[in-house]
Order: sequence, then C-alpha cells, then structure tokens
Amino acid sequence: MTELEKCMAGEYYDCHHDVFLGFKNTARKLLKDYHALSYDEKKEKRDILEQLFGGIGTNVSVGTPFICDYGKNIFIGNNVSVNMNCTFVDCNKIIIGDNVLIASNVQLYTATHPVELSERLTPGWKPETGEYFCRTYALPIEIGSGCWLGGGVVVLPGVTIGAGSVIGAGSVVTRDIPANSVAVGNPCRVIRRINDSAAEAGNAAAGQRERADC
Repeated sequence: MTELEKCMAGEYYDCHHDVFLGFKNTARKLLKDYHALSYDEKKEKRDILEQLFGGIGTNVSVGTPFICDYGKNIFIGNNVSVNMNCTFVDCNKIIIGDNVLIASNVQLYTATHPVELSERLTPGWKPETGEYFCRTYALPIEIGSGCWLGGGVVVLPGVTIGAGSVIGAGSVVTRDIPANSVAVGNPCRVIRRINDSAAEAGNAAAGQRERADC
C-alpha cells in the first residue's frame, strides 16, 4: 500500500511523506489567498473553495480565519455555514451534509495517535531516518444533514453525528451521536430527542416503500 492508501484506510502512515507535504503546501497557498479576500468578494472566495475542497455544494459560506490540513479531504453539501475560526484537520475524509450550521471555533480532528506510549513511539526511531518520531493514523468524520454544531465543539476522529442532531456549545464529541438528538458535554452525551415528527414521517415513508416493494 502507498502511504496515502494507508492513511485513508485508517492505518499508521508517514504523515511527513512528500505526498502529504504537497497537499499541505497547496492548502496553505490557497488559504493565504482566501484570507486576503474581502468579505464581499464572493465569487473569488467560491473559486478558491472549489480548488481547496474535495467537493462543495451550493450556498456554502466559510468564515475567516479558517484552517485545514489538506483541504482535498473535505466534502461539503448544500446550504452550509461554517463560521469564523474553525479548524478542520482533514487527514482523512470530513463529510458534511446539507443544511448544516457550524458555529465559531469548531474543531474537527481526523488525525490521532495511539494512547499507549509504547505503541505511540515509532519503533527504532532515529533522527537520521527522516521518519516522524510517533505513529499517526486518521479516521473519517461525518456530520449528517440538518445538524447544528454549537460554538467551540470538538469532534474527535472516527465520529459520525446523525442527521438533524444539535451539539451543544463546548462539547467534546468522542463517539457517534444518533440522528435527531440534542447532545452536550465532555464527553458529549445525548440528553433528549428532537425532530420526532420528521423522524416518524421518514419511518412512515420507508414503511410505505417496503410495502410497495412486497
């Protein structure tokens, strides 16, 4: 496997390999240009985001400052607002659905390291090898359609937040959150259901489709 294939598969990879340094350099140049634009230079901003992200829908706004690692692993749907001072560490895929609100200071982290020190340190590491001194891997993050992430939310690697859910400000999301839930805290926990009528309508429609297929 190539280092890029290892990375996307969630395996240990060399984050200082030339392919990743190339991604970072491209992202830094595009972000520098993006940050230099004024608020009302909408077309110019859109052009840069189309180059930076792996995919972007219609009616998307990204406030400045904005920081990402590679950019190419970020996929954003339609009608999405990313407020100022957000950080997306997109070493693996970050997928954001439609009609999503992401408040200021939200941090999405796909990159991580082993917890045990003996596993975290690269075996036999020496400065002259050119390798990174610790092991790194990355897991994808998915934010479902209709979600709202409050200010300062942190989402950790491998987490999926189900469609229609609201994450309270300052929460640290360490595990998956089901659809149509309000979840808060550190670690983030579901405190109640929301959008039940929408969920019931969706279930009813699914049931009708099943009966039609019988």
